[in-house]
Amino acid sequence: MLIVTGANGTLGKLVVERLLARIPASQLGVSVREPQQAQALAERGVRVRRGDFEEPASLPHAFEGAAQILIISASATGEVAYRRHQAAIGAAVAAGAKRILYTSHMGASPASRFAPMRAHAQSEQLLAACGVPYVSLRNGFYASAALRSLIPALQSGTLAAPADGPVSWTAHADLAEAAAIAMTSEPFRGISPPLTAGIAQDFGDLARVASELTGSRVARVIVSDDAYRAELAKHMPAGRAELLTDMFLAARAGEFAKVDPTLAQLLGRAPQTVRDLLASR
Repeated sequence: MLIVTGANGTLGKLVVERLLARIPASQLGVSVREPQQAQALAERGVRVRRGDFEEPASLPHAFEGAAQILIISASATGEVAYRRHQAAIGAAVAAGAKRILYTSHMGASPASRFAPMRAHAQSEQLLAACGVPYVSLRNGFYASAALRSLIPALQSGTLAAPADGPVSWTAHADLAEAAAIAMTSEPFRGISPPLTAGIAQDFGDLARVASELTGSRVARVIVSDDAYRAELAKHMPAGRAELLTDMFLAARAGEFAKVDPTLAQLLGRAPQTVRDLLASR
């Protein structure tokens, strides 16, 4: 049986759908914190069980009978992410999984300026030491993050943010398809090449794309890190504002600029770009 964790989340839902196009529902299980939210999957024949990385005792039942487990990385950083991934990896090993897959990031590095990248690097170290064959899928930066900034900019005509650098924005749907392929074949062992779209773009590039698609000018305005952080802190906890500002520090340093052909080769087509995603809205 193949098990997908976090199957109620954005990426997890898409991975499950891609897997259901490849394998019978009876061969697929999901581990979710809220099983009632996955009732539609249960009705289609998918095994739905409760599993919470914060409650390690829930994981043996969720992972029971797994041949392979895809661990969708937790939306956390630092010690919290480490603890959650340690619990998930340990439970996967104890369940007898023959292969563990994990959704990492192309910018994973212990020296990253962006805390989630350091957490991914720590989790990859856990995988390497677990004693079970593993695959760390180094996903490109989710294009949805760019869209969250672009959509309001289409309304206001201004894309205001700190100085940045090129980012290989990559669609959730393409990364989900790649994960499904990786679970049903063996294109990778260990750490994968960067799974990115075919182009890296900064916010200036994205503003131009938005302007071309809509016919209305979207101006790229650079604000200071301090001003951006202070504005974010009006609407969210200070730690979250700091984290989001650090993303621009990492982008300026080129941490997310790498573009690699592996995803296109895996999909057998060009991955979607931000332009494609905007045009399809």
